[in-house]
Amino acid sequence: MPSKQNVMPVAGALSGILVWGLMWYPYRVLQSAGVSGTLATLITFLLALLCGLILFPLDLRQLHRAGRWALLLVVSAGWTNFSYVLSVLYGEVMRVLLLFYLAPLWTILFSYLLLGERLTRYGYLVMLMSFCGASIMLWDPQQGLPLPDSFAEWMGLSAGMAFALSNVVSRRAAHLSLQVKSYSVWLGTTLLTALLLWWQGGLADQLHAINAQDWLLLGILGMVIFSSTFALQYAIANLSANRAIILFLFELVVAAISSYFLAHEVMQPRDWLGALLIVSASLMSGKLLPAEKS
Repeated sequence: MPSKQNVMPVAGALSGILVWGLMWYPYRVLQSAGVSGTLATLITFLLALLCGLILFPLDLRQLHRAGRWALLLVVSAGWTNFSYVLSVLYGEVMRVLLLFYLAPLWTILFSYLLLGERLTRYGYLVMLMSFCGASIMLWDPQQGLPLPDSFAEWMGLSAGMAFALSNVVSRRAAHLSLQVKSYSVWLGTTLLTALLLWWQGGLADQLHAINAQDWLLLGILGMVIFSSTFALQYAIANLSANRAIILFLFELVVAAISSYFLAHEVMQPRDWLGALLIVSASLMSGKLLPAEKS
């Protein structure tokens, strides 16, 4: 019978994955109500950050003591969520998520560059399968190159790169607490969206136009993001990489079902073939990482 020590991280991972597999929908609801994706992201992650400051007021000091690694963690984690939200707002959910799940490819490269980890035969195979899967999905005879053809797809690809970078940096800064790593997600996303909104201008007018119902939804989303971020950080810290990868791929199942029923999005056969290769590469990437924790 599984122990509480094993059940809690799995439950944390599944709850967080369920949230992020469905998160695209309330952001689209807010967008249709006139609350831009950037503003909704700023408000929800700022609320999550404020919850963290209330519950863990002293842990933020660790970020300063961690130096450049903390700065890189804040930027990479912030860009992951910022670009993820924008990609699922403006693109086909499954296509941008599959581009996001090229993360194992970037993890191998960042691990080599930042941690000096040598590439094994499995690493080469993961890279090849990921690249082939993406090429099949993105190939356009008129364009000539298998590259993203929309803003949303580029954002989904960059979100996966940033996610891989944040995971590698998190391993390098293993001394940081779960609370501080969660802070990096909320703080980084808040700062990036705030900078973009400041550059665009008109923030006061946008805030004034939000009605009470939308504020309620934003508040609920902020609380959900706070709890799901902490749940995922807890799961990552207490699960082996092999099990975590398998669980995280459940997000694709949630996204596929929800996007079909809520947005009537249907993947083409070529997308399914690319998805099979990308998912297989993600599963194989577990062989590159540590064994199961006891």
